[in-house]
Amino acid sequence: MLVGSIEAGGTKFVCAVGDEDYRIKDSIHFPTTTPEETLQQAIDYFKKFDIEALGIASFGPIELRKNSPKYGYITSTPKPGWKDTDFIGKMKENFDIPMFWTTDVNGSAYGEYVMSTLSNEKIDSLVYYTIGTGVGAGAIADGKFVGNIGHPEMGHTFLKRHPDDLDFKGICPFHGDCLEGLVAGPTFDARLGKSGKDVPLTDHVWDIMAYYVAQAAIQATLILRPDKIVFGGGVVSEAFLDKVRTQFKELLNDYVEVPDLDKYITMPVIKNNGSATLGDFALAIRELQD
Repeated sequence: MLVGSIEAGGTKFVCAVGDEDYRIKDSIHFPTTTPEETLQQAIDYFKKFDIEALGIASFGPIELRKNSPKYGYITSTPKPGWKDTDFIGKMKENFDIPMFWTTDVNGSAYGEYVMSTLSNEKIDSLVYYTIGTGVGAGAIADGKFVGNIGHPEMGHTFLKRHPDDLDFKGICPFHGDCLEGLVAGPTFDARLGKSGKDVPLTDHVWDIMAYYVAQAAIQATLILRPDKIVFGGGVVSEAFLDKVRTQFKELLNDYVEVPDLDKYITMPVIKNNGSATLGDFALAIRELQD
């Protein structure tokens, strides 16, 4: 059996074909340009394979409610040209197969959840944050995604400002200094005039960002009480997470019990940003079986 995966990012698409054991058989990636050009590239790719189901994890916001006339759409995205794109409709025009439609971070969360269960880690709930060009998060409780009338937008929660960062207004076009506006990759340029990869971890800006990311982890902890919180994306490294764990411990102040922080606040189990692809395979298989 072959199933397909589309990880639809605002910068690039990653398309892959895998089997029932979640092993990648073939993959391709290409830049996200216009909806017409990009979706056609995905269609042309999958026409080379006899896939039985397709999992799609897309940047958003997207419409997840199947009773909505805009189910399967990318909706109010700031990505130029992509607002109100009928993603699922275009794929259904070309493939008469089951499709699972969710957010990019939900796909990654599900991939991490599946891999954790396959490795006999006792995980019933999990939150996955990605911190890169933007910030988003997906949450799973008892094997199901959290969110009914829409998907969570945990990258746009509000935070207590760091006393050394009060003059920075944030970069989110909607909220200014929400989580995304304070810790996404482009904030390095906005604060310092250079890319994050050129900023050493000894720079105080990393402590400021760890303060904000730790607050996000505390929000997830106190609201959802997950078994673990996973952080992925280009901004995140193990050294940065050490700073986050330190801030988390100080801010939480032992208010509730959490697992050992090295196991509770972690990098992805699946390497090379492959969480969404594995998650898509698993969701495609689930859709096929339902």
